[in-house]
Amino acid sequence: MGLNVTRSVLPTWFARLACGTAVLCLAGGISLPAYAQTGDALVGNIQTDPNAQLLLESDELVYDINAKTISAVGGVQIDYDGNRLVARQVTYDQNTGRLKAMGKVEIVEKDGNRIYADNLDITDDFREGFVNALRVEAADNTRFAAESAERIGGELTTFNNGIYTACEPCRAKPDKAPLWQVRAQKIVWNGKKKTIRFERGRFEMFGMPLAFLPAFEIADPTVKRKSGFLMPSYRYETDLGYGVSVPYFWALAPNYDLTLTGTGYTKQGFLGEAEWRHRLANGAYSIKLAGISQMNPDEFNDSEPEDQSKNRGMIGTSGAFQINPRWSYGWNVMAQTDKAFAYRYGIEGYDDYNITNQIYLTGLHDRNYFDLRFYQFLVQESIPDSNTSASEPKQPWVLPSLDYAYTPTQSVAGGELNFDVNLQALHRDREDGTTPIGLTRSGYLSGAEGNNGRITAEAEWKRSFISDNGLVITPLLALRGDGMYVDSDSIGVTRSEAFRAMATAGLEARWPILFSSTSSTHVLEPTAQLFVRNNEPYAGDMPNEDAQSFVFDASSLFDRDKFSGYDRVEGGTRANLGIRYSGTFNNGWSLNGIAGQSFQLGGLNSFATDDFVNAGAESGLESSRSDYVAMIGASRGAFNLTTGGRFDKDSFEVRRAEVASTTAGQYGTMFLKYAFIAAQPTYGFEDDRHEVTLGGSAKLTPNWRVLGSGTYDIISDTLVKRTAALAYDDECFTYMMSYTQEQPVTADGNQGDKTTTWGFNISFRTLWEFGKPVDIGGI
Repeated sequence: MGLNVTRSVLPTWFARLACGTAVLCLAGGISLPAYAQTGDALVGNIQTDPNAQLLLESDELVYDINAKTISAVGGVQIDYDGNRLVARQVTYDQNTGRLKAMGKVEIVEKDGNRIYADNLDITDDFREGFVNALRVEAADNTRFAAESAERIGGELTTFNNGIYTACEPCRAKPDKAPLWQVRAQKIVWNGKKKTIRFERGRFEMFGMPLAFLPAFEIADPTVKRKSGFLMPSYRYETDLGYGVSVPYFWALAPNYDLTLTGTGYTKQGFLGEAEWRHRLANGAYSIKLAGISQMNPDEFNDSEPEDQSKNRGMIGTSGAFQINPRWSYGWNVMAQTDKAFAYRYGIEGYDDYNITNQIYLTGLHDRNYFDLRFYQFLVQESIPDSNTSASEPKQPWVLPSLDYAYTPTQSVAGGELNFDVNLQALHRDREDGTTPIGLTRSGYLSGAEGNNGRITAEAEWKRSFISDNGLVITPLLALRGDGMYVDSDSIGVTRSEAFRAMATAGLEARWPILFSSTSSTHVLEPTAQLFVRNNEPYAGDMPNEDAQSFVFDASSLFDRDKFSGYDRVEGGTRANLGIRYSGTFNNGWSLNGIAGQSFQLGGLNSFATDDFVNAGAESGLESSRSDYVAMIGASRGAFNLTTGGRFDKDSFEVRRAEVASTTAGQYGTMFLKYAFIAAQPTYGFEDDRHEVTLGGSAKLTPNWRVLGSGTYDIISDTLVKRTAALAYDDECFTYMMSYTQEQPVTADGNQGDKTTTWGFNISFRTLWEFGKPVDIGGI
C-alpha cells in the first residue's frame, strides 16, 4: 500500500501536529535525529540546533505501511539547520533505523564540507554506515576520494583505497592526476580527535609516486591548532656547521600552547628552544628561551671572543594588552648571556642585528594622544665593550620618552588650538663620537656620555580665512618652552642646564586657481609663508639626540620647523615660497607636484650654526637663500612615478635626486629606484653617491614566474646586490629557488667581500613546508 504526494515542503513542527497522517510522518521519520541529539555528521563533527526546522522537498512521497518504509522519490532535497542532502531517492526504514540515499547523492554540511556518493546506507543517528564511490570536498578546499567508506562508532570515517589532495581538478581534463596527491590504502578521519590518519600510503606528483609513507597524521580541516611535530628546517653557517631543526607544537588549550624545538649542529652540538604563547581576553604574551653548550667554541674567529663562551643562552618576552578601548600597554624585552647569541644562532623573533627593548603605555581618545615608553637599544655584535669600535656601550637607555598631544574639540577664537608635550631622558655609558670631520667643532658627537634630558611644551593656534576671490589666509601663533640638562664629561659640552623659549608668529597665504577643460582639470596653488621668531637659544651648544638626520626636500618645504626632532628648533625670520599643482585627466592619468625655495630673512640661521652632529651642514638651508626643491608624481592605474630633487641656488646643479617607479600588469610587475647625493665632505663622504635598483617579476605561464632585482653603485662601478628567483604558485603548491649575491661598498669607495646565498622554498598546502621564500625588494 502506498500513498503518493507531489512536491511537498514540510516543516518539522507541522509534522508533529499532524503525526497521525502517514505522509506527514515522513518528515518526522527522516528528521535526522542525530543532528538534533548528538551533533554527528558523516565526516567531522558538527553541532546543530535541536529546535531547528526540517524542510523536505521531493516529486513523490511514498509510505509503505507493511514494510514500514518512507521514501522520497525524484528531486529530493532535505534542509536541516544549514545542512542539505540532495538525491534521486531517499528511503527511511523504521524497522532498522537506517537511511538510504541513492542516485547522485550530495550532502552539504553547515561547516562547509561537501560529500558526493553514488549511494549511501547509514543509521539514522549517523553513527554507523557505508558509502560507495565517495568524494569529499572539505571546507578548506581539500579533497578526498575513495572506492568506499565506512562510518564506525559515530567518530571514525574510514576511506578505503582513498586519495587526498589540496589541488583543484583540471577543468579541461577532470580525470588528469592533480599536481600532488597522497594515495593510501586507508584514510581514517577521526571526528572526535579531529585528525586524519593515512595508512600504507605513497606521495605522488603528476601521478608519479615519489615516496612511500607507512603512516602519518594531519589535523582535519576544522582544526587550526593541533599538537604534533612540525616540518623540520635546515641551515648552514660556517661557524655552526650543518643544522637540522625539529619543532614540536603542543596545543595545551585553545588559548595557550608550547613549541619545543631541538636543533643539532655538526660543529656546535644541540640547541634547545622553548616558546610559550598565551592569549587572554584582553591581549596576549609570549616567552621564549634558548640555550646551548657549545662543543667547539674555538670555531669562531679570535676577533669574536664572546662567541667562544662554552654556555650561551637567552630569554625574551613580548606582550600587548588592552586595558580598555582607550588604553593599551605592552613590552618587548630580551636578555642574553652575551651580545650576539640570538643573532648568531638565528633565534626567530630576536635575530635582528639591532634590537630594541621597550615597555610602553599608549592612550588614544578623540583628539587626545598619550605615549610613554622606556627604551634600551641592543647591538648584537661580537666585539668586547673594551674595544673602542664596540657599538653596544654607546647605545642609550631612554628612561623615559613621553609624547602627549591634545586638541580641544571647541574652537578658540574661531581657530584650532593644539598642545604638544615631549619628554626624554637618556643615559649612555660611553660617548658616541669621532674626530673632527668638517666643522670647527672639536668632534662629531652623536651621543653624549652620562645623562642628558629635555622636556618640551608647545601650544599652537591657527585659523583660516577665505576671501571672496578664493584666497586662503592662515595666521598662526605658537609658544614653546624647553628645559634641558646635561651631566656629562663629553668634550665640547659647554652648559649643564638651560631653558629655551621660542615664540612664533606666522602667516600663510594660498590661492588655489582652477583650470578645467573638456578632458582635464588642473589646480595651481601659489603658496607663501612667513614665520617671525626669536633666535634659537643655545643653538648647537646642547647635545642633539633626536634631530640629527633631516632632509630638506619638497615634502618639508612648507614645514614650520624643518628639524626632524625636538633637540633643535628653527629660529629667526624665514619665508617659504612655492607652488603646488594637481591635475586629473579623462584618460586616467593624474599629476601632482611641488616646487619652491626658502629664505632666511633675519636673525640667526639655525641651519648655519655649529652642531655636535653637523646638523644643517650641506643641507641646502645653511645660507640666506636655500637651494631649490621640487617634486612631481604621475600615476595611472597600477603605474606610479615619483621624482624629486634639490638643486643648487646659484648653478642649479643637482645636489640630491630621487626617482621611484612601480607598475603592475597582466604579465608581471616592475620597480625602479634611483638615488643621487652629491659629495658631503662634512659627513665623511668625499665622493658623490649614485645608486640604482631595478627589479621585477614576469609571468611565464599562469603559475610560473621569474623574479629578479639588482642594485648598482654607479660611482664604484659595483653591482652591490643581485637576486634572481624562479617561482611556481597555485592553490595547493608553491616552489621558489633563489640566488643572492652581495658585495658591499665601504665608505672610502672600496669593494668589500662577496657573499653568495642559495635558497629554496617548497610548500605543499596542508601537508609540509620546507625552507623560506626570498624577499626581493619592491615586489
